Amino acid sequence: MRLTQIRDFVAVVDAGSISSAARLLNVSQPGLTKSIGSLEAELAVSLLQRTSRGVLPTRYGRAFYARARAAHSELDKAQQELVQLAGGHTGKVAIGFGPLAAALVLPRAVQKFRQQYPTVELRLLEGFAHALMPLTRDETLDMMIGPRLPGQRSDPSVRYRPIFSNDQIVVGRRGHPLARARTTRALAEVCWLSFEPRAVIDRVLVALGLNGARHLIQCESLNVMVALLADTDMLAVTSRRLLSLPQTGASLLEIETVERMPPMTTGLFTRADAPLTPAATAMAKTLVEIGRELPLSDAAAVRRP
Repeated sequence: MRLTQIRDFVAVVDAGSISSAARLLNVSQPGLTKSIGSLEAELAVSLLQRTSRGVLPTRYGRAFYARARAAHSELDKAQQELVQLAGGHTGKVAIGFGPLAAALVLPRAVQKFRQQYPTVELRLLEGFAHALMPLTRDETLDMMIGPRLPGQRSDPSVRYRPIFSNDQIVVGRRGHPLARARTTRALAEVCWLSFEPRAVIDRVLVALGLNGARHLIQCESLNVMVALLADTDMLAVTSRRLLSLPQTGASLLEIETVERMPPMTTGLFTRADAPLTPAATAMAKTLVEIGRELPLSDAAAVRRP
């Protein structure tokens, strides 16, 4: 089995077609087809199948892809690490992050990192913890900065480093009919917005004495969530730091119930068994340093009207 065969197979699965993969790799389509065929002959299984949706991995291909992709990623990082250790400032670093980190940490971190590694290619992917965690596990991302969700099980394949805490509060629009509610029982019938899946918001609401979210919209966009909160009677459980953002301060407020939620911690997630390249290590250090410069209290980060 040759490294080029692993590269070719991973490229075809990622691209969804042999022709697209050939263009990305700058190789001929017949040559790529021959490479995959030789790999299948060596493994004595069919790895790919042609369908109306393009080329898809077989069940053997899916199992092989998970290992092959990780191996290809590690070899690519090994090559980058040697170049960087020799003084070169080339390579790639891929970072996943949630909306709060996007606003509070990433802009400064990127500027500081580029002063040290101006020619390293950065990939910045905004998303939410449930979607970014699998990409961190399979090394599509070098790291992820986001919250450790309530009830999230410890994963031995992922290393977690806490950075800053988030006070969790109930948020709604200014002038909301329940703005003066002082107990969560008054909120039982509202429609809730949540960045994360139902299981996460239900766990939080049950801890507050409710029977989970009776009505729920999972919204994986900060801008859409803010617009919905500002224009409707929907509510959300989110970090108080959300109110420190420019687009939220004038339109949203905290509904201060007597029941309080435990804080949620935002931290850095990396693969436990795969060392970062020097460039990725520098970015991880920068993210942690800037995150820890944030006010310890969410209340200190919010400007009260």
